[in-house]
This record gives sequence, C-alpha cells and structure tokens, in this order.
Amino acid sequence: MVNHPIDMVIWLVLLVAFSAAEAMTVGLVSLWFALGSLCALLMSLFIENIWAEISVFLLVSIVTLLLLRPLMNRYFSEKDMKHTNLDLVVGADGVVLEEIDNLFARGQVKVRGQVWSARSQSGQTISAGTIITVLRIEGVKVFVQPKESADER
Repeated sequence: MVNHPIDMVIWLVLLVAFSAAEAMTVGLVSLWFALGSLCALLMSLFIENIWAEISVFLLVSIVTLLLLRPLMNRYFSEKDMKHTNLDLVVGADGVVLEEIDNLFARGQVKVRGQVWSARSQSGQTISAGTIITVLRIEGVKVFVQPKESADER
C-alpha cells in the first residue's frame, strides 16, 4: 500500500519537531504546522504523491492558523493572565503605614499582606492611614495614589 516510507518518516519527524517546539514555547507558535504534519502523515499512508502531501500540509497549516489562532488568542490572551504575585499587586488597594513623602524618599504601604516602600505617583504627600491604590512597581517600590483619586479616573 505504501511505496514511499521515507515520506512517512519525514512527516513524523516534522510532527514531532513542531510538537516539541510548541511544548517549549507554549505560545501557539507551531501548533498549526504540527496539525498540518499530522494530516500529511495520515495522507502518506494512502497516497504516494509527495506534492499532494505537501499541498495538504500547507492547506491544513494555513487554514488552522487563520481560523483557529484568533479564537485561541481570545481565550488564552497573555494580558489576562497574571504571571507572578507582583502582577497581583498592581491595581490592588492598600494602606499607608508610614507617610509617603517623595521629597524625603520615605513611605511605606501594606498591600495584600506585604509591606512595600512607596512613592506617590503625583508627588503629593500621603498621610499614614490613607487607603491607596497601587499604580505600578519599579524595582522594590510601589507607586501609589490615594484611593479617592483612583476612583475618580
């Protein structure tokens, strides 16, 4: 039935290579080509025309890339995923433990149970006990603003 086992070996090697690359990157980079390789491998079991196999590989790869990638990106968007605990701090509320004064480079806040060195985003002094919202992190410092200011945005 199969006169060209080399075709099957080539498609199998490509399938493994694309699958391994996808497993290493986890970024939906080569999944499409792995699917195309799988279809070409299955086709090589029944047809001994390398050009037909290549055509199936390209067609399946391109169609799955164009149709499925936007759908997959919608469900697995990186911007929606939190990668570290630091990502959870940005946007969180906290309380000022030590008055924040950028001029004297001092200030501490407690956010999500952790104490951080803090600076005021606007440069204004923020009194101890004030509820704040974390806007960003630079190194080991959080940049904050009073919660009322964050709610008004």
